[in-house]
Amino acid sequence: MSTSPIELRGVDFAYSRQAPVFRGLDLCIGGGLTLLLGPNGSGKSTLLKMIAGIEMPDGGQVLIEGLDLWREEAAARRCLAYAPELPDLTPYASIREVLELVCKLRGEALDQIPAVLQELDLETVSGRSVRELSKGQRRRALLAAAKLATPKLLLLDEPLDALDRPMRLRVLDWIDRHCRSGGHALVVSHEIEPFVALATRAVGVDSGDVRLVDPLPQDAVRRTALLEALAAGEALIPR
Repeated sequence: MSTSPIELRGVDFAYSRQAPVFRGLDLCIGGGLTLLLGPNGSGKSTLLKMIAGIEMPDGGQVLIEGLDLWREEAAARRCLAYAPELPDLTPYASIREVLELVCKLRGEALDQIPAVLQELDLETVSGRSVRELSKGQRRRALLAAAKLATPKLLLLDEPLDALDRPMRLRVLDWIDRHCRSGGHALVVSHEIEPFVALATRAVGVDSGDVRLVDPLPQDAVRRTALLEALAAGEALIPR
């Protein structure tokens, strides 16, 4: 059984035969906080969706805590929580109803919902439907759903987008505490600076080429420069 929280073995994925995204991708991602970086359209969100079980690979395996995501689906999905870049929750249900559904699906107690709403400043809008919320409120609603039951692996796509500074600091502290307590996080972010000191490793993606940097340099200047190069697609080498 795999000892890595995330492992991809020989993964192929394409949106069409003419446009393959990944071919024979092998990747092992260890614990702690991993940044998933690359230019726009490089495939990083697609990779995150495959790890989240949103996109099914055309070939190969995706393992979560050693469990095959598509053969041991229920057990594998219990290990993870996914917050996508676009907050496309059901448009008519209220925030509280969405969180109640998440608890029921995960077999969690409903009495934790008030605390999560308070942590993300959603108490006063918990009865509103998603379409009545601002972009920042929708982002916080997604993060609230991810906080329920505290799955071991957090998959977060642009988690700081549209958040004000106090809320950004809360979210960063949550991610840091989650990883320090033995959890893992895989984060896609165009903003590198907030994560520089927290990250354990990085995965750079650009047009199907993937580079794992593990561990990151200890020196802050070198670390920042490397992360910026990965984000720009300038530090990748063909597999």
